[in-house]
Amino acid sequence: MVSGILAVGLAFWTAVPASAATPLFIGWTGLLPPLPTAYTPADVRECTDGDPRCVDATIARMQNRYDPLAASCDHNAVFALTYLRTTEEYRRVAAQPGFFQDVSHVNTEDAVFAAYYFHAYDSWRAGGDAEVPAAWRIAFDAAAGRRLAGAGNILLGMNAHVNRDLPFVLASLGLVSADGRSHKPDHDKVNVMLNQVVDPLLREAADRFDPSIDNIATPLGLSYTVLMQLLVTWREAAWRNAERLVNAPTAEARARVEKEIETAAAVTATTLRTVYSVPGLLPLGQDRNVYCMARS
Repeated sequence: MVSGILAVGLAFWTAVPASAATPLFIGWTGLLPPLPTAYTPADVRECTDGDPRCVDATIARMQNRYDPLAASCDHNAVFALTYLRTTEEYRRVAAQPGFFQDVSHVNTEDAVFAAYYFHAYDSWRAGGDAEVPAAWRIAFDAAAGRRLAGAGNILLGMNAHVNRDLPFVLASLGLVSADGRSHKPDHDKVNVMLNQVVDPLLREAADRFDPSIDNIATPLGLSYTVLMQLLVTWREAAWRNAERLVNAPTAEARARVEKEIETAAAVTATTLRTVYSVPGLLPLGQDRNVYCMARS
């Protein structure tokens, strides 16, 4: 696991494609069938009707949160930008007929997923550590400490949101529809969307906040495609953990799965924080705070 985490981190120092074409994508997760899972009604409060306007409302909330972070060069702005651009891309592809099988369901997922992030960040800002998952607390504290490279802030946010939050989000929505159809094809289709947005958002984050995000001097020579595949692996693991949550035979068994998810995400966060705060281990480049303020 640790080797995989380090590979993800080092992959952020890769050469991203120079052309505007969509990078190569290998959709191997679509070949992995979902486990048999019974229908469970969604247990959520956000966007229960799946209306597309929910996505617009989420984007507006993200923009309002991002603007002051960017203006002050807060290190939390890097992940806030990442999430904002990803959600904007989701809005675009969700409007394409046939891209998703059940776009209303994915709209609800988009709203619920964002609510996890909003709640974690707001709780952290208010000092309510008891309500902040460990992976998020590590990510937010690292940003407040202003000692990491920008790629570290992105990866810490991605880890907390994908490895920690996403299994709980998927389980709360149910993994199959009332007629027994699995939602996994739409879950896998999100990977296609991410492959279209990660390259430009990394370039934008590098241009605005920290040029080292777009640094091509990777110690291992890993490619952009490898980076995307590692993100896809995290998302596949999130789906499988959601299956474990939904299929847990007892409350005690589910509690054990929940603890394993929390622990694994926290360990990953600790590893990433260490990698991106060790001077000289990675080519951090010029001072990101000076660079950011000059571009405010």
